[in-house]
Amino acid sequence: MTDDRQDRIRKRAHAIWETSGRPEGSDREHWEQATRDIEAEDYSAKAKKPAAAKAAPAKAAAKPKAVAKAPAAKKPAAKSKSK
Repeated sequence: MTDDRQDRIRKRAHAIWETSGRPEGSDREHWEQATRDIEAEDYSAKAKKPAAAKAAPAKAAAKPKAVAKAPAAKKPAAKSKSK
């Protein structure tokens, strides 16, 4: 377990302990709950990264590149009919 992950679990367990009213003897339950929470966060973060990476190329591919158009040919002016 990395030091960063261990620290995140420790902080989460402490927060759970405080919100539970600081009960004595519940440290193991709080640690296990914190571990599950951090694992869920890590899994969720990993699941989002590949989806975002796959969506970006598809989005870029769907957008057509701008093509310079040739100027439109001018129509001759209409002749007026006068008698």
